[in-house]
Amino acid sequence: MRISPLFCGYIAKHFGVWLLSFFFGLSAVIFLADSVELLRRAASKPDVGLATVLHLALLKLPQTAQTLMPFAVLFGAIMAFWRLTRSNELIVARAAGISVWQFLAPALFVAVGLGILKVALLNQLAAVTFARYEVLEGRLLRGQVEQMVVSPAGLWLRQAGGGGATAIIHADQVSRDLRSLGGVMILRYDAQGRFVSRVDAPTATLEDGAWVIDPASEAPNGQPSKPIGRLVLPTDLTPDRIQESFARPETMSFWALPDFISVLESAGFSATRHRLYLHSQLAVPVLLGAMVLIAATFSLRPARRGGVGARIGLGVLIGFGFYLMNDLVQALGKSASIPVLMAAWTPAAIGCLFGLATLLYLEDG
Repeated sequence: MRISPLFCGYIAKHFGVWLLSFFFGLSAVIFLADSVELLRRAASKPDVGLATVLHLALLKLPQTAQTLMPFAVLFGAIMAFWRLTRSNELIVARAAGISVWQFLAPALFVAVGLGILKVALLNQLAAVTFARYEVLEGRLLRGQVEQMVVSPAGLWLRQAGGGGATAIIHADQVSRDLRSLGGVMILRYDAQGRFVSRVDAPTATLEDGAWVIDPASEAPNGQPSKPIGRLVLPTDLTPDRIQESFARPETMSFWALPDFISVLESAGFSATRHRLYLHSQLAVPVLLGAMVLIAATFSLRPARRGGVGARIGLGVLIGFGFYLMNDLVQALGKSASIPVLMAAWTPAAIGCLFGLATLLYLEDG
């Protein structure tokens, strides 16, 4: 029997209301939790007040909301299907010849569409706000000023010096171990941000606690360049800290990731984290659809058969299990223990297969 478009819209609306309710409810809880944690961290920072803490929490919220979306879909689908089953609406639909796959289609359409919107739109907002959050949180709460940018024109690195002075380092080439730079230019500034001098050198080597630049030539502000021989520029950077200073994939737009990955790899750096994040975003619509299938397996049976609470609780636990599995395979992917594609797509694929197999067994078996 063909399902009525009106009934499809009714199911989609019912599911959408519950989904948004859980999404905004969970977001509010996480916002409060982040605010409390930031207040705790800011307790020893007299310059960071309540308004700044709330601003930081708001900047972080879109990124956190992205991680909550699978749970909102799972909980929203469980509640929507359970309420429709308890009110006998789905039971009547089945008696009229409508299969489970037909009335799951509207919810799947909403979930997959939401996943596409999340990747195409929400991800852009989250990337901008989270990048701003990282900068402010690093400066206000961690005192971090090092920042590294890789572009087609080379590497740009900003680091703090003694007494508040800063140095901006540019290099045309970077070795794979991050200890040697080629085609080096250093712009030095004092504590008030005034330009002091420019240093040029063919190479610079990162040794324990310092950049060793030899031979170097320096041009003080307003004066011609002259050779100065060997220059030692103190630093607290290490190869690991330099690698960690790259823009986190969460701070980048989904649409900018492919070009950034290409730039990283052409510069000789590992782009595993960014490639994994890119494919994880591509897998989001499938993952949200899998959450709907998992929810259906535990909330479509009539209430008269008993054990409704146990079934719904088991569905929630399995949803959390998939989330933990996702974290595990993501960690394995970041460490290159498993291929990036496997790490990004395995949770969504397993969720879909589990939901489909269980529904086929319970409904059509």
